[in-house]
Amino acid sequence: MGNGPVMLDVLGKQLTDEDRVRLSHPLVGGVILFARNYESPGQLADLTASIHALRTPPLLIAVDHEGGRVQRFRQGFTRIPPMRELGKIWNEHPKRAKHLAQQVGFVLASELRACGVDFSFTPVLDVDYGSSSVIGDRAFHSEPQAIAELAHSLLQGLRQGGMPTVGKHFPGHGYVKADSHVEIPVDERSYIDIELCDLIPFRQMVNYGLTAVMPAHVIYPKVDPNPAGFSKVWLKDILRGELGFEGCIFSDDLSMEGATVAGGIVQRAEAALNAGVDMVLVCNKPQSADDLLAGLQWDMPVQSKARLAQMHGRPHPRTLAQLHEDADFIKALHEIANIGITEGELPLV
Repeated sequence: MGNGPVMLDVLGKQLTDEDRVRLSHPLVGGVILFARNYESPGQLADLTASIHALRTPPLLIAVDHEGGRVQRFRQGFTRIPPMRELGKIWNEHPKRAKHLAQQVGFVLASELRACGVDFSFTPVLDVDYGSSSVIGDRAFHSEPQAIAELAHSLLQGLRQGGMPTVGKHFPGHGYVKADSHVEIPVDERSYIDIELCDLIPFRQMVNYGLTAVMPAHVIYPKVDPNPAGFSKVWLKDILRGELGFEGCIFSDDLSMEGATVAGGIVQRAEAALNAGVDMVLVCNKPQSADDLLAGLQWDMPVQSKARLAQMHGRPHPRTLAQLHEDADFIKALHEIANIGITEGELPLV
């Protein structure tokens, strides 16, 4: 059985019978994990192994593990700094900031892969305009070129650790104040304004080999009346056509308020898939997940299957304990341990 176009969450730290039924549905192709699914590295490795064992080919396993306030697994994992801290270093020492970004990516990917997670939804490529609280220090910088270069280095580190990359939130969530988790943000700028700033990191990262993209639940009415994640203009004409992106497109969570403009959960998924999304996410609403699996009819295009196949992490022969015996990993740990640590605060490794 092949994998389908839907990514769901699971209830707890081990699979329940309810989880197994959902994840065995032919429309399901992946699982996203949250903090509630984590207790320890060993427990996480057991959970991911049980998920991967359910299906052939195995389901994709993803997590939002960017660093800073968006790091789902903490105790037993290395503290990953907010990406803004790398931007601060960039202001004084660009070369050092890029080196540290690569080391951060290497540590982040190595630890997740050692526990069986295929990829993290990272890097954030949004430009920080100082107005978006939901983006804030998740953004590398306010300068598009700094973002592109730091994200490229992070990408190299993620690859070194065996992990594909997901750039978000296309074409840019940093300008609007509204949080798409709870509101429907509207960005009134013209396409040229967005192109000359926000699209720069995405364009360069596509050229650097970005594996996947996640669009924003933001409406840009001067370009298209639909949010970017439901827009053929943004996804097919601009992302695929203008930027030449050939990788995978994931929707942002269809349970978010910013997605409600597209209708009920089945209508949201249909709108996203028809706009060019390869896999849709439905998180933290089991009833919505069941409604979607009962109501969605979708034949996976061959191109989508091929793109999603690229999202499996490379084999990870080492456990987390064995990683801590690897000289390159230990060196990276020491180099990133104090990023963003204030005086008197102990580094968390």
